[in-house]
Amino acid sequence: MRYFTFKGRKRGASGTKAPDPAAAPKPNPKPKPTLIGKWEAAIAAMKDMFRDCSDVVYHEIQFSHGAKGCLIFIDGLVKSDEIGDHALLPLLGLEDVPTQPSKLEQGTLMVPQTSRCKSYEEAAEAVLSGNAVLFVQDREEAIVLHIRGGARRGVEEPQTESVIRGPREGFVENLRTNTALLRFKIKSANLKMKPFVIGEQTKTSVALCYMEGIIDPKLVEEASKRLKAIRIDAILESGYIEEMIEDQPLSPFPQLQYTERPDAASAALLEGRFAIFVDGTPFVLIGPVTFWQFMQASEDYYERYIIGNLIRWLRIFFSGVALSLPALYVAVTTFHQDMLPTNLLLSIAAARETIPFPAIVEALIMEVAFEALREAGIRLPKTVGQAVSILGALVIGQAAVQAGIVSAPMVIVVSLTGIASFTIPRFNMAIAIRMLRFPLMILAGVFGLFGIIIGTVLIAAHLCSLRSFGIPYLSGIAPYDQKEQKDILVRVPWWRMIGRPGDFSPINRRRLGQAQSFAKKRGGGT
Repeated sequence: MRYFTFKGRKRGASGTKAPDPAAAPKPNPKPKPTLIGKWEAAIAAMKDMFRDCSDVVYHEIQFSHGAKGCLIFIDGLVKSDEIGDHALLPLLGLEDVPTQPSKLEQGTLMVPQTSRCKSYEEAAEAVLSGNAVLFVQDREEAIVLHIRGGARRGVEEPQTESVIRGPREGFVENLRTNTALLRFKIKSANLKMKPFVIGEQTKTSVALCYMEGIIDPKLVEEASKRLKAIRIDAILESGYIEEMIEDQPLSPFPQLQYTERPDAASAALLEGRFAIFVDGTPFVLIGPVTFWQFMQASEDYYERYIIGNLIRWLRIFFSGVALSLPALYVAVTTFHQDMLPTNLLLSIAAARETIPFPAIVEALIMEVAFEALREAGIRLPKTVGQAVSILGALVIGQAAVQAGIVSAPMVIVVSLTGIASFTIPRFNMAIAIRMLRFPLMILAGVFGLFGIIIGTVLIAAHLCSLRSFGIPYLSGIAPYDQKEQKDILVRVPWWRMIGRPGDFSPINRRRLGQAQSFAKKRGGGT
């Protein structure tokens, strides 16, 4: 099979050089200290771990029969109402402490989920994860109360993937809120979530989600292997993980998609892909991906298929415009003037008569200035960002034309290129095309149309060799598969989309019941 093979340098699952197993020293496992011992020693050990931590709360409990307890948690990370009503009040009214920890958990504490830990390290990790830990005198185990809370952002409309028609809810920075939003969409026990903890210092919770029975099991195994192989001190955003697990990290093209939309993540899972949720970020990673996936938006599937196809064709056309229009202008005006109509040639020549720079320098000046204005518009506050970017482009463009630095046709070309790049629905693909525009312009300025052909061939060859978790990046077109043409350049009606993509779900391709009767009623076929 073609799954999960790598080309080029030998590398491990996390994108680094594969280590030599023989050279790696074998660590001596140390037994974890238990909570057995004196009451004072247990509390002293926890206070020593959290010394100089003013947000850690130690709430001592005196039971009526003389035994002692201590509830340890971090202020702001737990639900304060549950601490008081469901933990402290039942414990203070307890006349005797049960001899078995399970009886204390089930009969007294009114907390939905509890667990136990036997070492100080496990107790400290539970506290840092936003739980409360209850120590009871003369007990060998501590009880972990899973009552994570704290002030977090509520569910809002996604800022980066707005739609006219479709759901308005988006992922937030809380892992469990995000997985719950996914459960709202997919109410099936086949939706699996494998937990991981990555980051030596941050201990970031990560969940690998997939649909059992739809996804290829080898794909789940490979994704789990790459996540387990990550060794880093901190994971602050899903972009850290993206760079660690992608097949070719030196490629400008993204090999994983990120989304803020639960409906987009659900659709990907139901096609046989996987999703990686990272605590602390609203952006969920989706893989494997193909090039065509970055040209698709959620509205393609919510609007009628005729409208969706027209919009998709528009995006694909303008992605080519965003990549090659400045290079074509430079090549034609520098080397191939005979390709232009006479009137247009005279107009461009008159506009460039007073320009002191060649077309390639002129194009580079305007493109760099446009990219700087776009970046400034993003970083400035929203109230002034759009005004600065739009007015800045108009003022600088007009002033540059009047000063004779650039020509008016070049301003038009750069403006059309910028508008074309905005039509690409995925930012990581749009910025990759914007980056490749500059070497293509340089090739056009040196070799003309021949340089554009060279650059296009190199880009196409790179795309053909690129893979995402073993799946060809241009899957469906290169290699060509007739069965995959129903949702690449054209989206057929839903009643014709009988099967899932075969590359992602080779074991369960059918997703539409009674497909032939549906198709016949509509004059379709199979």
